[in-house]
Amino acid sequence: MNKKLQQSFVVPFDYPVYFTDHIFNPKNSTLATLLKSKNHPKVLYVADEGVVSHHTTLLSSIENFNQFYKNNFQACNKIIVIPGGETAKNNPKYVERILDAVNKYGVDRHSFIVGIGGGAVLDAVGFAAAIAHRGIRHIRIPTTVLSQNDSGIGVKNGINSYHKKNFLGTFAPPFAVVNDFQFLTTLETRDWRAGISEAIKVALIKDATFFQFIYEHADKLNKRDKAAMQQLIFRCAEMHMEHIAGGDPFEMGSSRPLDFGHWSAHKLEQLTNYSIRHGEAVAIGMALDVTYSFLKGMITEAELNTIIELLLKLEFPLFVPEMEATTTKGKAFSLIAGLEEFREHLGGELTIMLLETIGKGVEVHELDTDLIQKSIVILKAFHHEGLSV
Repeated sequence: MNKKLQQSFVVPFDYPVYFTDHIFNPKNSTLATLLKSKNHPKVLYVADEGVVSHHTTLLSSIENFNQFYKNNFQACNKIIVIPGGETAKNNPKYVERILDAVNKYGVDRHSFIVGIGGGAVLDAVGFAAAIAHRGIRHIRIPTTVLSQNDSGIGVKNGINSYHKKNFLGTFAPPFAVVNDFQFLTTLETRDWRAGISEAIKVALIKDATFFQFIYEHADKLNKRDKAAMQQLIFRCAEMHMEHIAGGDPFEMGSSRPLDFGHWSAHKLEQLTNYSIRHGEAVAIGMALDVTYSFLKGMITEAELNTIIELLLKLEFPLFVPEMEATTTKGKAFSLIAGLEEFREHLGGELTIMLLETIGKGVEVHELDTDLIQKSIVILKAFHHEGLSV
């Protein structure tokens, strides 16, 4: 017998992103409404240790919120607290701790896991939610600029493994995202600034007007102006969601435009043992690819200088010594190795986004390693001496 059955179906995904303040104040019903359903669902909270330490009343506020809305849902007895930053993604025991709680409290597919934290914690929580029972409804409450405008509103989850960024992961859209600006008020200056790099990234490749807004408001953003940051977060989130809906949300192809500057950023995080923030690594990665674009004759010197000036205004590093790492420890310990790791992560051919002009990116399928090295030399000079080089 020689026969064939063909299956084809479409699964729609739909999730809201809210922008609000004081999400655990009982007078704010945004989250309570999301958690309410006829089966009185269980809710498991997982919080970022750093957020808990900076917001000392957070755990008690959650407990009071749960009590006030006890007719809407059933909160699990314990709030899971895990370390923030890449620690959450580098050690699998934190995902296991979440899964243990799912098992202990009987959190099922009609329940909710609510993640509260920065992008790394949300990645780990989302991964645990996606693999438990083949998928538990997940609500993200991002607490950093970067997670509110970029990573927290996307459809990806993952943890690091085999010395590679996001080697284990899933594509699983959240049930909802709730951005609470109040969580940003206690951020360290580095974390406040780091998330701006993702806004610069999407502006450079998609929206020159948005780039101009960031350029003109750089001083206000540095001074932690609330209105300027809220506008930046909203527009960046809006553009990110537009991209997700644009045709390849689960990255089945070999193109990932929103990862402009990321091929080197991911590798730099590893090479520096995650001593630099993801947003800082992205700023360096963008600077590298922008400089490369200039050396290839794709953008003008004036455009290069404008972009570098903005990054310097925002006090981003443009160079770290690990960029000059040799291969004495093996190929995996050089920045160039990030190219192959990036290709491998996507599959298919290498696809890198470069810059054609401010506001318009262009994809290429190979990079000249000699020009990469020249770009590093230029960035080192920019980093130490500014634009006067």
